[in-house]
Amino acid sequence: MSVQEDEYCGFRTAIEEPGILVVTFNRPESLNAATAPMKRDLVEILTQTQMDDAIRIVLFTGEGSAFWAGDDLKGYGGDSKQVPEINHGHHNPSGTYNGLRAISQAVNTTVRNLDKISIAAINGFAIQTGFSLALACDFRVASQSAKMGSATLRFGLLPDEGGQWLLVQHLGVAKAMDFMMRKRIVDGETAHQLGLVHEVVPDERLMDAALELARELADGPQVAMRMLKRSIHLAAAMTWDQSLDEIAAKTAVTDHLPDAREGVAAFIEKRQAEFNGWLEGRADPPMDGPAPWESNSE
Repeated sequence: MSVQEDEYCGFRTAIEEPGILVVTFNRPESLNAATAPMKRDLVEILTQTQMDDAIRIVLFTGEGSAFWAGDDLKGYGGDSKQVPEINHGHHNPSGTYNGLRAISQAVNTTVRNLDKISIAAINGFAIQTGFSLALACDFRVASQSAKMGSATLRFGLLPDEGGQWLLVQHLGVAKAMDFMMRKRIVDGETAHQLGLVHEVVPDERLMDAALELARELADGPQVAMRMLKRSIHLAAAMTWDQSLDEIAAKTAVTDHLPDAREGVAAFIEKRQAEFNGWLEGRADPPMDGPAPWESNSE
């Protein structure tokens, strides 16, 4: 089943060429605060995205003045379009644990586990779960007026969807401690200075800039990029020797893909490479013979 343009619980999907899935959170009256059915629909759509070769990039953004302003503290209601209704948890300690592990934490886990590149176009408030989702993405582009932070301690709560781990990855222990304990909310420029976002742009340029980045990434060699994304994530937890062995195993695959043949040919012929022929059905399957730079050797 391929991913479709449609309306879901708390968000809608659209598809831009070439293969860019745009997920827009659309509960502007609640600053796009999330409910349990919204999270479950999102996990299901992202799972479908993982299995859909036509989708290369996932781009998240929000409608109105917020990207995703945390969870809806007024309730967990809403009608899921993708999955049957279940108990959302949080009615007792074990229910809270189960709700977090099965629903809330599943969102960021699914985003991080995507082989496809993910981009957050942060257009306004990205607080708590919304901030964590942005940090779970591979790239972040923020508007100048964006406001980002965890601030769960303002409510006596914890960043229970993995926000503390994600912040440590981006800032290190000392800066993450300061950021979370002092309940910081920062604008786009400050987030850029801290290294939390890759780019900050004027508000009116946000979606143009995010789509420009998405198209640039979508034109790259998708199979190699997906493998490299996984290698980068794994490298943080590996030794030097483990990382060398891991990347060598992936290279044994990518060196024999049509994209490698096309990339080398384009370099020799001094032209722009046209990658992804294998995914688009216009190139031969993976090669069984030597790597392309070996094929002309004597």
